[in-house]
Amino acid sequence: MNRQTVAVVDYGSGNLRSVSQAVIHAAMGTATDVVVTSSAQAVRDAHRVVLPGQGHMGDCIRELRDSGLMDVVLEAAASKPLFGVCVGMQMLLDRSEEGPTECLGLIPGEVVRFRLEGMVQQDGSRFKVPQMGWNPVFHDLGRGPAHPVWKGVPDGAYFYFVHSYFARPADPHHCVGEADYGGRFAAALARDNIFATQFHPEKSADQGLALYSNFLSWTP
Repeated sequence: MNRQTVAVVDYGSGNLRSVSQAVIHAAMGTATDVVVTSSAQAVRDAHRVVLPGQGHMGDCIRELRDSGLMDVVLEAAASKPLFGVCVGMQMLLDRSEEGPTECLGLIPGEVVRFRLEGMVQQDGSRFKVPQMGWNPVFHDLGRGPAHPVWKGVPDGAYFYFVHSYFARPADPHHCVGEADYGGRFAAALARDNIFATQFHPEKSADQGLALYSNFLSWTP
């Protein structure tokens, strides 16, 4: 069996350790080597790429650019499987209200802030921003088979979120998973060889590990 390498991009993002540990766990027993790297050449040489992200959008984009890794991430997104996580997903769109910030422009659309002032949940409590906690994610959106990275993950499985902003893709077909927090929003995006989640698979127990495992064998 041919071995493959997965590069987890280290540009200073806060969730780097938890993401990389989860990917390493998912790769155990497979012909996959996981490298956590700030080397552009190592990202270029990898067969797959994971782009973490946590914190302020403007900081993440600046750190990605200043690290010298932005160009190689754009190259990877054009040629090999790429998994974006949390702000690593939001960075894939055109722009974000947070800042505001120009993003990578890989998936048409924008990132917008939850506007839930005065709204209450079913139990009578007010919606809080950021959303923090477990939320069901639905990938059966009535548009045919679910994305391959969802293989074996039940529709409506719970995943862990921490975010104040959410993606609004220009093409609804790029949304491959939805959650509800004061209204439906895109919890997962995909386009060609890119798959990305707003939630944190690395903090989502077995279902999150299943996503990383599926990504490692996905052939877009």
